[in-house]
Amino acid sequence: MSKNYLIGFPRIGENRELKRALESYWANKTTYNDVLEVASSLKEKHWKEQNAAGICYIPSNDFSLYDNILDTSILLNVIPKRFEALENEELYFALARGTKEAQACEMTKWFNTNYHYIVPELSKDTKFKLNSKKVVDEFKEAKALGIKTKINLTGIITYLGLSKSVDNEDVYLNVNKVLDLYVELLKELDTLDDNLVIQFDEPIFVKDLDSKVLSLIKPIYDTLSKVSKNIKIVVSTYFEHSNEASKILLTTPIWALSLDFIYGLTNLEILEEFKASNKVLIAGVIDGRNVFKSDFNEKVKLLNTIKTYIKEENLLISTSCSLLHVPYTLDLEDKLNSEVKECLAFAREKLNEIRLLSIICFNKRLNQKDQEEIIKNKEISENRKKSSQINNKDIQKELDSLTLLERVGAYEERIKVQKAFFKYNDLATTTIGSFPQTPEVRASRLAYKRKEISKEEYENDMKQYIKDCIAFQEEVGLEILVHGEPERNDMVEYFGEQLDGFAFSQYAWVQSYGSRCVKPPLIYGDVSRPSAMTVSWSTYAQEQTQKIVKGMLTGPVTILNWSFVRDDIPRSEVSKQIALALSYEVDDLQKAGIKMIQVDEAAFKEGYPLRVKNIKEYESWALESFKLAVSKAQKDTQIHTHMCYSQFNDIITTIEEMDADVITIETSRSGNKLLQIFKEVGYKQEVGPGVYDIHSPRVPSVEEIVKQINLLKEVLPVTQLWINPDCGLKTRKWPEVKQSLKNLVQAVEIVRAQKSA
Repeated sequence: MSKNYLIGFPRIGENRELKRALESYWANKTTYNDVLEVASSLKEKHWKEQNAAGICYIPSNDFSLYDNILDTSILLNVIPKRFEALENEELYFALARGTKEAQACEMTKWFNTNYHYIVPELSKDTKFKLNSKKVVDEFKEAKALGIKTKINLTGIITYLGLSKSVDNEDVYLNVNKVLDLYVELLKELDTLDDNLVIQFDEPIFVKDLDSKVLSLIKPIYDTLSKVSKNIKIVVSTYFEHSNEASKILLTTPIWALSLDFIYGLTNLEILEEFKASNKVLIAGVIDGRNVFKSDFNEKVKLLNTIKTYIKEENLLISTSCSLLHVPYTLDLEDKLNSEVKECLAFAREKLNEIRLLSIICFNKRLNQKDQEEIIKNKEISENRKKSSQINNKDIQKELDSLTLLERVGAYEERIKVQKAFFKYNDLATTTIGSFPQTPEVRASRLAYKRKEISKEEYENDMKQYIKDCIAFQEEVGLEILVHGEPERNDMVEYFGEQLDGFAFSQYAWVQSYGSRCVKPPLIYGDVSRPSAMTVSWSTYAQEQTQKIVKGMLTGPVTILNWSFVRDDIPRSEVSKQIALALSYEVDDLQKAGIKMIQVDEAAFKEGYPLRVKNIKEYESWALESFKLAVSKAQKDTQIHTHMCYSQFNDIITTIEEMDADVITIETSRSGNKLLQIFKEVGYKQEVGPGVYDIHSPRVPSVEEIVKQINLLKEVLPVTQLWINPDCGLKTRKWPEVKQSLKNLVQAVEIVRAQKSA
């Protein structure tokens, strides 16, 4: 039997089958049974592929129609009161997407990844009860195929730690209620088969936990481990080291502990204690978050270090985390540069890496094909170090000689110049940048990509969209306009396509949330900007109106955090290269008359290290990158930035140091709570808190937006506030966008009238 183990697998499908099934169902074109049929076929395919690849411990219940944390809320009946009248699939999707009457549950980033989870809402009224159907059914589905899976469950401490209490109670007061349900669940699962392996995902263990939370670990896992001798408990942590929690877990009767040795190399420090416990170590040595091929020589060195502590019979080879975070397969990628492609491994290829590494690690017999793969792996690793396509000495030299990192003038001086120049009102209305990507826009872009239409035809199509977009914004009365970004397939991919050092896949889609998929760029080499990237589109838009049109750029840290980044140099160096390229774009825009420029750092927060001790280093180079990107901006050029899903309390000083003139943020699902910190620290710059949630298809009423604006006014003065949606409108439909923005403008007019009355 192979000595390997898989944490989790992608579920969206090789060709995004699940995305299409869900969106068709939401559009009332198909039934829920059609969705279930697609889901069933995907699970079967994925289980069979893992089995054929020689994976020993194959997961079930890692599949989800939307999100695993949402699934856990259904499992435990954690249903907010506003949804209690709903049932089954209607309830499930309402929690994630909202209804006409009820706002969706909050959605936020899954640790420091680009995946999102649906935040559970706990209250004194939560009626916990077990709904085990999904967990049981998936195990049975796999068993019917002749595949016995290990069962994935969200760990109790992680689930509660990621929840929010609407009563402001300690979420961990619910620990015994949830533990009782998990005991009940394990007793039910115990009847399904002999020798069950159940994995509890506890990624929250890699954070800096206080003693109160750490004290919960032993009683929980003592209890769960003693439910049945037929059940082997695995606790899986990832994304960093988990030494404090791991030391406690080693004192419990769990069977195995899964640790990340890619992003949590400090896990090596507890192997002496691991050895004494005689527990099974599931060693995450294949990178589950990145797409670059493993260097087998380096992996073998790491495993040999681990083997000095852990007996072979107690060692399993695995990925650092679930493969949910990487694309499905390289098989369809026939247009990638061959030198780049040979450096990559997606989910299916990582299954083979796990298999090969477990053969090497445990001295099993290699067939000729395996031997050839291992030799080729060594050649590829050596080539990466020498390739001129990857290493650009001119860029490295320019970065070494840089001195300018700060803008001209202090904020107080700049804002006076800008207010005199732009003459915008208090509570100025704008949007974050993107407008709906219509089928016609997508079709035109695809046709151009396939060379079915000329460049001139394509540009005419995009210009017509921009023209219509500007006209619509003027019609509804927005004050600061955007060009709508029809030419951009993605806010990161668009820039990467025009920068050297980036490569692009055709089908390397990764789930971001629900049916939303992204296709991250591949940063394989040194980055530079051959020519201007946005100037022609922005200047064309400005020609269509007398109002101000914002230039729109994606910031260096966001481009970095939403890309698959080369692993042969520090991320900080890559970020600085991107920032240098963007600084030239900012300069070209302002020289062309575009003096209001938004440099989005939507992913700035999500790149934060999970351990406090590592934050200072990240903030230092991330700040340096943003400042470098906007360093050429003159005093009368107003720099905006946009940040997503951020709990700002812990980074407000960093936001101040970014020194953007205006920051727009997502606050619509949180009232004015996120804004309070800006008041507490005496934040001077202008702020555009989102006044409605664009992740839900519901249209906010004028009254709702008026109420939201008045809540914001309780925190900051109108002289500091901008009014805008909480994110870009790319994924929404035009009818809902038009009505929502009309309501937004009308709400601002009402609030302004209240002020003057």
